[in-house]
Amino acid sequence: MSDLLITGARLLGEAAADVLVRDGVVAAVGADAASEAPSGVERLDADGLVLLPGFVDLHTHLREPGREDAETISTGSRAAAAGGFTAVLAMANTNPVTDTAEAAERVLDLGRSAGLVDVVPVGAVTKGLEGHELAELGLMHRSRARVSVFSDDGRCVADARVMRRALEYVRAFGGVVSQHSQDPSLAGSQACCHEGELSGRLGLPGWPPVAEAAVIARDAMLARHTGSRVHVAHVSTAEGLDVVRWAKAQGIAMTAEVTPHHLALGTELLAGYDPVYKVNPPLRPTEDQQALRDGLLDGTIDAVATDHAPHARHDKEHAFVDAAFGMLGLETAFGVVHDLLVTNGAMTLAGLAKVMSENPARIAGLAEHGRPIAAGEPANLVLVDPTASVTVDRDASHSLSRNTPWHGRSLTGAVHTTILRGAVTAREGEPAPC
Repeated sequence: MSDLLITGARLLGEAAADVLVRDGVVAAVGADAASEAPSGVERLDADGLVLLPGFVDLHTHLREPGREDAETISTGSRAAAAGGFTAVLAMANTNPVTDTAEAAERVLDLGRSAGLVDVVPVGAVTKGLEGHELAELGLMHRSRARVSVFSDDGRCVADARVMRRALEYVRAFGGVVSQHSQDPSLAGSQACCHEGELSGRLGLPGWPPVAEAAVIARDAMLARHTGSRVHVAHVSTAEGLDVVRWAKAQGIAMTAEVTPHHLALGTELLAGYDPVYKVNPPLRPTEDQQALRDGLLDGTIDAVATDHAPHARHDKEHAFVDAAFGMLGLETAFGVVHDLLVTNGAMTLAGLAKVMSENPARIAGLAEHGRPIAAGEPANLVLVDPTASVTVDRDASHSLSRNTPWHGRSLTGAVHTTILRGAVTAREGEPAPC
């Protein structure tokens, strides 16, 4: 592993300093960095760039095994590295489902083989994601994969008794259940548009906010009853956010994430029936978008998570109601959040690092990620250019799929270099060879 001297980077957007990386850790910061650097050290000129801890994504769909036509762990790792991520949590809704220790270890090994990002398996809460019988939670945690986050994402753990048992089980080892909050009796599997005037006019099955808020409220009470941790995946409504805020005020161990697309895109985009905008939960009206932005800024929402959901063309090119749910997010997450909240002064770059690195790592229990940029800390880092203007081109994506809602849009802010344990994994949008 070669040494690396990063010169002139603004740490967390503040004062510029040199950073020496040696043997995968930060060896020195500031005046000592250059003096301690060995002769012939690789130098990375970071003048005008900002150094942040590497991003951590709590919510990534990598599709392998089972749908390698849409994404593989290798291609998803390339997209993640290009997007500034040093760790991603791979969701369990693969085929077969990640509901056993062996399945979790297979995902871990494929991620290590790709070598560009730490791929952390998420275990299913229930066998086959069917919602009835608990999966091998303890065995997955005791495996080499050390699974600590469990989710049936894409499906809600609707049975309160099953959810209670899951929370009780993971409490023993400090795990967390990440819930897809969608009451199936209020928003069924076909629900694909925010319930309101637009869903009625378009003739699309409605997804009311109460379907989200009701599950969050129930899970908050279960978390309090069990003394366990629950995480709200992709909160999307003001009503759901209000419940999260209440739960936190009560001291309940609840955390929440929001996606870039729920922050920046509105339900009016569905008027053209373009399936690229079909996600679950659906895009919401302006008032919900603003509530989510406010919730992220005031700390009610802990993290930004991409819900990166690649799909092959033949799964998206259908009538809207029949198309697959989901959109790409790994390569554009930083640009969207920076463009939306940092350029207007609502959020600092240090604040962005908190919600895209520090908090996600803490929630997932990833001790080597989201760390301060200081001597002795793991060198999982990202350099970003806050002034760069980038026009998103879906054909340039490193994902196998092309279902990005940002195609043709210009974003201010770009990832320049991603560093995993001292090794450069991506530079100026291009991942390092695996």
